[in-house]
Amino acid sequence: MSLFLLTLGFGVVTASVLALASVGLSLQFGVTNYVNFAYGAYLAFGMFFTYTANTALHLPFWLAAAVGVVATGLVAVLINIAILEPFVRRGTSGFFLLIVTFGLSLVLLNAIQAIWGVGFDQFPIAAGSPIRLGPFSFTAAQLAIVVIAVMTLVAMHLLLTRTALGRAMRAMSDNPSLARASGIDTHRVTLWTWFISGSLAGLGGITLALNTVEFQAFTGNTFLFVIFGAVILGGIGQIYGAMVGALIIGLAVNLSGLVISSAYDLDVAFVFLVLALLLRPQGLIAARGKA
Repeated sequence: MSLFLLTLGFGVVTASVLALASVGLSLQFGVTNYVNFAYGAYLAFGMFFTYTANTALHLPFWLAAAVGVVATGLVAVLINIAILEPFVRRGTSGFFLLIVTFGLSLVLLNAIQAIWGVGFDQFPIAAGSPIRLGPFSFTAAQLAIVVIAVMTLVAMHLLLTRTALGRAMRAMSDNPSLARASGIDTHRVTLWTWFISGSLAGLGGITLALNTVEFQAFTGNTFLFVIFGAVILGGIGQIYGAMVGALIIGLAVNLSGLVISSAYDLDVAFVFLVLALLLRPQGLIAARGKA
C-alpha cells in the first residue's frame, strides 16, 4: 500500500507537468484551429533559455526560469509572425499547416542542438532530503512543480473567465468569423494566444526538466506524444478537458509502473490515446455542438 501511495504522489507530479504543457497546446489549437507539431521544441527552448540564464548569466534559478518562460513565449510569437501567419493568410488548410509545423519542429530541434549541443544537461539544483507529507514523499523540486501547476492553472481559469482577453479567446474558439464580425481584434488575440501558449510550453519544459533531472534537445519532443494523449483525451481545444486528461494520463503512466516496466510509459499513453479516439473521439469535454 505504501508503494502505491508513493507512486500515486509521483503521478500527481507528472500530471502537473503534463497539465501545464497540455493547456498551452489546447489553448493554441482552440484559437487557431490547427495543430502545432513544433510544440515539443518550445518545451526545449524553455529548458535551455533557463539553463543559459542560470549558468551563463548567473541569475538565481527561479528568476532564470521566469526569463525562460517569457523568452519562449516571445519565440512562439516571432515564429508565428514570420513563418505560420503567411500560410494562414493564404488560406492554407489545417492538414498542410500540420506538415509545416512538423518540418518546423525538425528545423528548431536541430537549431537547438547546434546552439546548445547534443549532450544531456541538468539544472544546478541540489536534490536535498525527501520531504514527507503523510504517506507521500517528494523532493523540494517536485513540490514546487505541483504548486506552480496549481497556481498557473488557477491563473488560466481567471484569465479565461474574468478578463476581456480571455472572453475574446473563448469567442474565437467558438466561432472566429462571428468574433471578427463582433469587433474583436482577432489578430491581436491570436498573438496573445501564441505568447501564452509558448510561455506555458516553456514552463512545462522547465518543470519537465526538473522532474526528469537530465534533459537534452529532444526531451520535450519525446514528451509531446504524452501531451497529445492528454489533449485528445480531454477534448481538443478544451482547456479544462486538457487538465482532466493530464490528470488521468499522468496518474495512469506512473501507476502502470507497479505492474509493468516503466520503459513502457509512452505505450500506456498511446493506449489511452487510441481508446479515446475509438470510444469518444470528441474527448471527455466536447466542444459546443460536438457532444
